[in-house]
Amino acid sequence: MSRIGTPKLLVIVLNYRTAEMTLKAAAAALADMPKVGAELIIVDNASGDGSAVILQQAVADRGWGKGNHVRLILSEVNGGFGAGNNLALCAGMSDGSKPDFYYIVNSDAFVDPGCIATLTAFLQDHPKAGIAGSHVRGDDDAPHCTAFRFPSIAGEFEGAARTGVFSKIFRKAIVAPPLPTQTTQVDWVAGASVLMRAQMLDEIGLFDEEFFLYFEETDLCKRAARSGWQCWYVPESRVVHIGSVSTGMKEWQRMPSYWFASRQRYFLKNHGRVYAVLAWVARLSGGVIHQLRCVISGRKPQEAPYFQRDLLRHGLGLGRANVKPMTERPVTEE
Repeated sequence: MSRIGTPKLLVIVLNYRTAEMTLKAAAAALADMPKVGAELIIVDNASGDGSAVILQQAVADRGWGKGNHVRLILSEVNGGFGAGNNLALCAGMSDGSKPDFYYIVNSDAFVDPGCIATLTAFLQDHPKAGIAGSHVRGDDDAPHCTAFRFPSIAGEFEGAARTGVFSKIFRKAIVAPPLPTQTTQVDWVAGASVLMRAQMLDEIGLFDEEFFLYFEETDLCKRAARSGWQCWYVPESRVVHIGSVSTGMKEWQRMPSYWFASRQRYFLKNHGRVYAVLAWVARLSGGVIHQLRCVISGRKPQEAPYFQRDLLRHGLGLGRANVKPMTERPVTEE
């Protein structure tokens, strides 16, 4: 397929209380962006920690704002990952036009040279592809799993049981299979570094803002697939992702309530109540098997503390006692 003209590209970086790192991520993206037809938007997701002032000063001092090459959007509320990115998706290019492609990169992700161009070229050459995600590695060079299958009842059971015999039986339902070594069509990709076609978003809509954090990109890819758009993992496009900086996941002692809420919404929205209940039962059942195996073998369970209890309570509508107010929940990455 021949390429026509120079595509318009809008790069989006969502900040939540990581201003200095966001600036580093933006600088890396700017260095990799096309010289023509590309702009970058930084969205501050109501950080409330002085991030807005730091970002405004840096954009001015570095001359990034000249010609609206870099714009800063200050959200009045912390509506979540999808809501924050939607602000930039709706803003479009500075001249009021729509871009051909949107590139979302996490505030703690740093693109390798050629990352954005590789994704853009792939979507240009594959007109049925609506989404393309990068190979993501940590700062220790270890690859992150970012290419997945859609969640299912069997996948929920397999992922919770963590038992070889069940993994063999349900191998085609494993949500996080081995990472492909070459460009591969997949069900969905993580949102740390992803390029999306504007035409696709015009058809299926933007991120569902009812997902505060987690499962929003899974839901978007599901809607895309149902509308005939493909999702691809493109390992030649590479980024370094520190991970969990904004969310604080590495310090979590317990899964936050919004993870359970997002998981439940995904199944209810995309499969209905009966399927959602069966997926919940499957996850609980697999977790019981895992816990029993750990008791017998003396190994430490691989799930978060109180996970089974919290999953049970959430499914029964009992909630949790340690939920933080919405304004305190961290938001920017997957």
